[in-house]
Amino acid sequence: MIHEIFPHRFDNHYLANNNIGKKDYVIHYNGNSLLLKTNGNEFEIPQKKDFSEISDKTERTFLFRLNDVPCFLVWDSLKADKPHFIYKEINFFRTIRQQEIAWISIVGFHLMNWYSQNKFCGRCGTRTQQKPDERALICPDCDTIFYPKISPAIIVAIICNNKILLARSPNFPGNMYSLIAGYVDVGESLEEALAREVKEEVGLDIKNIRYYKSQPWPSSGSMMIGFIAEADENQPISIDIKEIADAAWFTRGDLPEHPLNISIAGEMIEKFEKGEL
Repeated sequence: MIHEIFPHRFDNHYLANNNIGKKDYVIHYNGNSLLLKTNGNEFEIPQKKDFSEISDKTERTFLFRLNDVPCFLVWDSLKADKPHFIYKEINFFRTIRQQEIAWISIVGFHLMNWYSQNKFCGRCGTRTQQKPDERALICPDCDTIFYPKISPAIIVAIICNNKILLARSPNFPGNMYSLIAGYVDVGESLEEALAREVKEEVGLDIKNIRYYKSQPWPSSGSMMIGFIAEADENQPISIDIKEIADAAWFTRGDLPEHPLNISIAGEMIEKFEKGEL
C-alpha cells in the first residue's frame, strides 16, 4: 500500500526547531499541485539550496522527515522558472513509480490543508499559533488547542463463497468498481458504521465481521479501517442511487476494473482474486 515505502523511511515525529538547512526538502503547493524537480524520467523533491529566495524570513512549517532529511512546507511564493521544475497535480500519487514521493506528497497536502483551515480559532476568532512542543495549533487568547483532523472510515470486502461484492460510485472514472466504504458517524462503533453503510448503500445484511488492517489515506484526511464480512448472495441488492451507480457479485477470474494495490481496497480485492481473503 502507498504508505509502505521501505527501504525509504518516513518519520512524522514533530520537531519544534524551525530552522531549514540547505539540503532540507522543500514541500510547496500551488493550489492542488506539488512542485517537483525532474531528473530524466524520475522526480526529485526540491531542496532549500534550489531557491535563493528562501531566507530566515520565509514562512515555513516543519512537516516530517524522509530518510532522516527534514521536510518543510514553504508557504511563500517560489521562483519555479527553471526548466527542471514542474508542478504535478496531486493525483499523480496514484501512478508515480517513486512511492516515497507519492506518500509524502499526500501527507504534506493533508497537513497543508489542516494548517490553512485553522488559521483562526473557531471559538473566539483569534489568530492561532503553532504549539512549540507538539503538532498542534493553539489560540493565544482562550488556549483552545487544535490537532490535525483525521476522519475514521470503514471499508469492507463482502464475500460469499467464491464471490465478492463490488460497487461503482457515480464519481469513479471509467468502469471502476471498488469495495463499500463510508465514514464513521458520531456515537458509532466501527462495526455499527460498517453494518449501516452496507445496508444503506446496497441493502444487504452482513455477518461474521472480521478486522483486516488499517491504512492512513491523507488525500481525504481519513483513516481507512478494513474489514471482511460475509453476506448471503441471494439477498436482493438495493442500491442508494445517490451513492452507488451499480453493485454486483463478481467471481475470481472475472473481476471488473478496480483500484491499484496502493490502496487498502485494491490490496483486499487482489487478495480475494488470489484466494488469500
